[in-house]
Amino acid sequence: MGEFPWLANYDEGVPASLKPYAPKTLLDVVHEIVQEQPDRTALWFKGNTITYGEMDSLSTRFAAGLKRLGVQKGDRVAVLMPNIPQYLIAELGIWKAGGVVASINPLYTGFELEHMLNECGAETAVVMTLFYDKVKDVQPKTPLKRVIATNLKEYLPPVLRLLFSLLREKKDGHRIALREGDLWFQDILEQNAGAAPPDVNVSPQDPALILFTGGTTGLSKAAVGTHHALYISGMQWRAWSQSLMTDGEERFMMTLPLFHVFAAAGVRPVAWLARGTLVLVPNPRDIDDVVDTIEKAKATFLPSVPTGFNALLNHPKVTSGKADLSSLKLCLSGASALLRDTKERFEALTGSRIIEGYGLTESMMAICATPINGKYKVGSVGMPLPDVELRIVDADTGERDLPPGEVGEILLKGEQLMVGYLNRPEATAETIKDGWLYTGDLGYMDEDGYLFIVDRKKDVIKPSGFQVWPREVEEVIASHPAVAEVGVAGVPDERTTEAVKAWVVLREGATLTKEELRAYCKERLAAYKVPKHVEFRSELPKSAVGKVLRRELTKEG
Repeated sequence: MGEFPWLANYDEGVPASLKPYAPKTLLDVVHEIVQEQPDRTALWFKGNTITYGEMDSLSTRFAAGLKRLGVQKGDRVAVLMPNIPQYLIAELGIWKAGGVVASINPLYTGFELEHMLNECGAETAVVMTLFYDKVKDVQPKTPLKRVIATNLKEYLPPVLRLLFSLLREKKDGHRIALREGDLWFQDILEQNAGAAPPDVNVSPQDPALILFTGGTTGLSKAAVGTHHALYISGMQWRAWSQSLMTDGEERFMMTLPLFHVFAAAGVRPVAWLARGTLVLVPNPRDIDDVVDTIEKAKATFLPSVPTGFNALLNHPKVTSGKADLSSLKLCLSGASALLRDTKERFEALTGSRIIEGYGLTESMMAICATPINGKYKVGSVGMPLPDVELRIVDADTGERDLPPGEVGEILLKGEQLMVGYLNRPEATAETIKDGWLYTGDLGYMDEDGYLFIVDRKKDVIKPSGFQVWPREVEEVIASHPAVAEVGVAGVPDERTTEAVKAWVVLREGATLTKEELRAYCKERLAAYKVPKHVEFRSELPKSAVGKVLRRELTKEG
């Protein structure tokens, strides 16, 4: 086996390397588009469109406003919004002012929000009005000095804006009274119309983005990525998907939140490098809106998670054949395992191709993905993208490289890895060693360089000393025709120290008993892997991107 066995299995036309990478930023990419084609559509939102020229102009106004407010190069500016145009306008403006975007999930609790604002040290926050009061509640316990508020309706088409104002704005909590010292986003844009861009030099190596880790091993940490990291990730994805992507023609569904690495460092950079249009979906769990948006915007690229693809397949408009999803060409699934049945059904329905990807917040999209046209291996998340390296090492020592087929810890290397956790050098040193990112995930590589994920190191269940990987049990249970969703984790047990428990959501109209499910597992799993406990639920707790949260299940018992 060669040093990089996966290279022999790349799709035709995908280069082994894209080096040397031009010393560019996404600001440079947008500037180039504006110089060449300012009228090209950059954003599609509920039927309203914003061109690259308009997006560039609005972000320059915002940048000028930030400079007047005292934002300096290197300052962190928190952004708490769903996927709406203001997010992209604010982000570009923060970068033009020399600031660093600290992307925060607006759905976090006050406790979590307080921690993140302290962790990143932001003195300025840009917030959608729905989350304004929550931010103000924690502000006294954080460095936050000023809040800039923006309303969901500001870039809606006129009719939708009117309906929103009359029917939803007050009822849903979007209408607020701005408190003393805070500002309206639109006022800043109006007051800085015609202003010149701030005289700030933004280099590729400057920090651009802070993404918060999931907090599965304690409180979230602030992973810092550079401007060049975002450019490199976009270049790699563009090369990987070139067989199905034509510059200037693609419309990228933004169903994943921009505070998540998948969207921020993956979808958005490749969309701009491909001179494409970002189709913004503020609430990806509103499947009615997702279906409607795909149809109206004629979306061609859909990134999602397995639960998202399942939700689309089960949508009444889709099952009745009334939805037209035929515009889709390429779909990317991540965050958790995609079942073969889901993949095959969705591809048959749409005529598109679903590939799977694997990465972490800390990798800034230095990831593995399945080939578009090459061999698909069930259960594999594919192989490293160009200029990304992969190793499997002994999980106990983290040092000895393992042969193909042997399970160990997954290590990743790439030029776009995070530079570290903000103000946490010890945690950074534990995670990145000699340029290698220690993922904390267990897996193995086969002879062809395909990666198979087994599970998280910390999630391994040990009943009576045996090792059970939740993912393996989940895949077996998920293959039962009555099961819609499943989560598996370890729970305390007096006799065996730890026992396997499964939380199961059944398909609509399906019936299944605990005994029947356990019998199904016994035919497919060793006895110690069969769940000792089974609990049926109407739904499972999920992350912002739809990943089942095992830690929440174990907390709830």
